[in-house]
Amino acid sequence: MAARRQTPDEVKGGGYSMTVRVEYTDSPGMLGRVASAIGGAGGDIGAVDLVEIGRDRITRDITIGARDPDHAQAIIEALRQAVPGLAVRSASDQVFIAHVGGKIEIRNKVPVTTRQDLSTVYTPGVARVCLAIAADPEAVWNLTTKRNTVAVVTDGTAVLGLGDIGPKAALPVMEGKAMLFKEFAGVDAWPICLDTKDPDEIVRIVKALAPGFGGVNLEDISAPRCFEIEQRLREEVDIPVFHDDQHGTAVVVLAGLLNALRIVGKEMNDLRVAIVGAGAAGNACAKMLLAAGCTSIAVCDRRGILYPGREGMDPFKAELARLTNPEGGPGSLHDAIAGADVFIGVSGPDIVSEDDVREMRPDPIIFALSNPNPEIRQELAVKHARVVATGRSDYPNQVNNALCFPGLFRGVLDVRARTINEEMKLAAAKAIAATVGKNELSEEYIIPSIFNRNVARNVAREVARAAQRSGVARRVSRSRAAFA
Repeated sequence: MAARRQTPDEVKGGGYSMTVRVEYTDSPGMLGRVASAIGGAGGDIGAVDLVEIGRDRITRDITIGARDPDHAQAIIEALRQAVPGLAVRSASDQVFIAHVGGKIEIRNKVPVTTRQDLSTVYTPGVARVCLAIAADPEAVWNLTTKRNTVAVVTDGTAVLGLGDIGPKAALPVMEGKAMLFKEFAGVDAWPICLDTKDPDEIVRIVKALAPGFGGVNLEDISAPRCFEIEQRLREEVDIPVFHDDQHGTAVVVLAGLLNALRIVGKEMNDLRVAIVGAGAAGNACAKMLLAAGCTSIAVCDRRGILYPGREGMDPFKAELARLTNPEGGPGSLHDAIAGADVFIGVSGPDIVSEDDVREMRPDPIIFALSNPNPEIRQELAVKHARVVATGRSDYPNQVNNALCFPGLFRGVLDVRARTINEEMKLAAAKAIAATVGKNELSEEYIIPSIFNRNVARNVAREVARAAQRSGVARRVSRSRAAFA
């Protein structure tokens, strides 16, 4: 199914917050009138800060929650009309304030305050280090940032739900991704936004950049180009390449499903699964479930179930058709859902009805991941399904890629893995699932919180072990200060 392009406000999700600087007469009851005007217009006051007191005027900064920018403007107009003599000096969007000057920066680990410091970190001392790496290229892992650095690469063609907005507009998202790498796993990540949509050129550029990085996280590149780019880079560079929109989603979906199966008492190899959405995430989810032992999966796009020989499929859908749909025939998404144990939606909003869920097997599991508006609304799905997960943070069981990629790359870098294979992704999924304790597990808690610091630790440890078992690690893992 084709995902509907989201508006900027939908993509933003949650609430809209602004800080309004107001100046008004310093007389009894004025602050109350200001607060009443904000409340009457539907705003929520988050904080009130005193800026300045004059002879007969007072200036305050008031943080206000609103639904969206239009609602925020309506609150400002209500203030002006309801409070005589009030002047609105400024109104600042809190999200924009957080982005001024960018959200990340580089900091030095070694001081440069003396001539000796300068000669140690730069010329002439640095020449000895350069020559050491020239003589032994593997020394680059010990003597440079390569050991802890990931390139977050995008061409801006599939950013969030905004679509093809270009590399410049994609940069704030990539900066945010870099923040999550650092916050949750101590990994130094840097945005690489490429002004080209040509797969050949993207591959060439990333190959040329690879010597300076320990791994590559591909992000927000449209399908089916993303499949070719990742596949070629995996073959042509000697560091791990991971398309998070595919595999990060698939890992967290599998983690949630493993715990959901514990609740409903079903086994992976007995399941019938319907996946709606045959793009990057749907493709990877299907292959991840196959690797985990699921044998009956039907994948649908906007034209219905994929099956071998169906006309008009690109090579990646054709491969998926060959691997899935063991019954082999055509059908609609409703046909795929009927009689399924599990529904996984990575497509668009409101395409599944309550009647569809009623047609599923007993104790159905629903993962409706289109964001912010899922394939079926959560409040409708819970009427009939035993376990429901979405991509939203305001409902239980949020499927969030940030549960995967920080810890996964931490483990990859710790053992200097050459690639990321299926065994490592399965290990990551199991580690995420195992972070939910036996006494914690419930229908509304199958996936741990992104703020659970044990998630990245557990994922890193198990991914490193899987890399060593599967022979792709260059070294034995050791504990990291990031997790001290």
